Amino acid sequence: MKVTPFLRKEDVKRKWYLVDAEGKVLGRLASEIAKILMGKHKPQYTPHSDCGDFVIVINADKVAVTGKKLKQKIYRWHSGYPSGLKERTLEWMLENRPERVIYLAVKRMLPANRLRKRRLKRLKIYADDKHPHAAQKPEVLDIKL
Repeated sequence: MKVTPFLRKEDVKRKWYLVDAEGKVLGRLASEIAKILMGKHKPQYTPHSDCGDFVIVINADKVAVTGKKLKQKIYRWHSGYPSGLKERTLEWMLENRPERVIYLAVKRMLPANRLRKRRLKRLKIYADDKHPHAAQKPEVLDIKL
């Protein structure tokens, strides 16, 4: 009789990956990063366990978008107070907070469950090409998009 193997948290081996976002399309990049954070690229992937890897994203301010999204895509949130609706366009966000654009895209690609917050902690995003994670010896991941 075959037994389905379940991955325990003690058996998880995490790697570090480095992704250069320069010239990459935002949505396609975010979906590939989400797969790595979930661990779907590993043969021992188990949906209920957190088996993903760390991802470092550099050059977040040079990410590409297609169509008219720079002017038309709007990020909305509410402060909770009366008339507290805030709105920013993608163009404003890329100029002022490019890390937040990639963070929100990846967050919305991940399933909304108890593991999402833990997976997002393993995502490190930097606007330029410098990062403080050289000691982890990240493997350069070339995402073909």
